[in-house]
Amino acid sequence: MQNLTITDDPLSLDRIRSILTRLEDTIIFSLIERAQFAHNPRIYRRGEFHELKDIGFNGSWLDWFLKETETFHAKARRYTAPDEYPFTDPTELPPPILKPIAHPQILYPNKVNANPSILAFYTQSIVPRITRQATLALSTAKRAQGVTGEGEYEDDGNYGSAAFIDLEVLQAVSKRVHYGKFVSESKFRDDPAAFVPHIRSRNRTALEGLITKPEVEKKLLQRLRKKAELYAQNFAPDGQPLSDTSTRKIDVDGVVELYEHYIIPLTKEVEVDYLLVRLDGLSDEQVDALAAGKKS
Repeated sequence: MQNLTITDDPLSLDRIRSILTRLEDTIIFSLIERAQFAHNPRIYRRGEFHELKDIGFNGSWLDWFLKETETFHAKARRYTAPDEYPFTDPTELPPPILKPIAHPQILYPNKVNANPSILAFYTQSIVPRITRQATLALSTAKRAQGVTGEGEYEDDGNYGSAAFIDLEVLQAVSKRVHYGKFVSESKFRDDPAAFVPHIRSRNRTALEGLITKPEVEKKLLQRLRKKAELYAQNFAPDGQPLSDTSTRKIDVDGVVELYEHYIIPLTKEVEVDYLLVRLDGLSDEQVDALAAGKKS
């Protein structure tokens, strides 16, 4: 999280990278916390809780948890900041109680929001994988109680605890992905002439090429794996790490693959989507000036 009211240059790539690096820690630790509970797929399906139907809510348990939490956060003006995006439809959230902070104009006006995709991928692909160990342990315990078949799996009843951690993971991943806008804006301002022709021609491939740094991504994944391996360790009473991979608190490969195959590609999509609206509302003269190399 960066304090946009006192930051000298919120578009400094070094500053942005430091924020993204810290978010790696937040995401890994949150995933480790979620991994201690079973899958509990019931909390992600609409209409599963009559208690919610009784109060007129027709979404899933997690949808309700997000809306209730984000309602409070909206009142505290969280979503007036340019780096915050709710999962709940903004039209269903209340206005802030406090007057908005006069944030500097950092990003170009846009409506790019990847949260629906993040929520779907997280609940359908990430949660089942990172909770596999806890789910298998649950099935063992249920068989000991005489429960067999489908009833063995998936549900340990910790709906509140699981959803609370889900919310933390989702908010951290959302912030990480949408920080791609800051990256795009920084690079666009540094060399607008390189981007304008491809924005005009709607050339997504060329735009992605301008923002992609393979060596940076390679180092990121190497760093992420080392962090995940370290944070996933358990320790003996004397403080010595237990090297047995079977005792790890989370599937390290799953964390790395989350970044490699989803978070990084989705961030690039957000970056390109942002760039494609970067010239909207500008006059032909303004766009021509940017194409001529005049920085915005």
